[in-house]
Amino acid sequence: MHVHRFEKLWIGLSLLLIAAFIGIVLFGFTVMNLKVPGVETGETVDPATVLSEGPFAKPGVRKISDDHYEVYMLAQQFLFRPGSTRPLTLPADTKITFHMTSPDVMHGFEVPGSGLNSTVIPGQVATFTTRFPEAKSYGIICHQYCGSAHHNMQGEIKVVPPSEFDESNLISQ
Repeated sequence: MHVHRFEKLWIGLSLLLIAAFIGIVLFGFTVMNLKVPGVETGETVDPATVLSEGPFAKPGVRKISDDHYEVYMLAQQFLFRPGSTRPLTLPADTKITFHMTSPDVMHGFEVPGSGLNSTVIPGQVATFTTRFPEAKSYGIICHQYCGSAHHNMQGEIKVVPPSEFDESNLISQ
């Protein structure tokens, strides 16, 4: 059987690309110690009891130190708790660690213009840390289709100067 030289070239390039892809993946997992997110690498919760037990039973803002706050947030059909029914208020230029999960279906969490973007999966806790450098309002949107009212799933983060932040609304530890 005769194989045309251009076909040999394309077959060779294809095999080279496949080998390069496998090499990059192996390099990432062995040398850089990357892990696939999941049960073995991340925090998990029981979606059936997340609304009644643990820190997600009372979602909100908790003070860790003068310059560090944690936000426990639920993404559920079709709202963010806190953030949808009333704005989530946070102090500007402080370290904010978000912990998010979902009791029902997969959701997205994005704050346009801030670089915050995460997929929220039932049973897994998405954790990420940021700072909002200036006092202003940010929108929250769900970027994963989560049902018939997905287009209504939005919220607001209101960032205020630290001197105007009302700590009376904090959730006790």
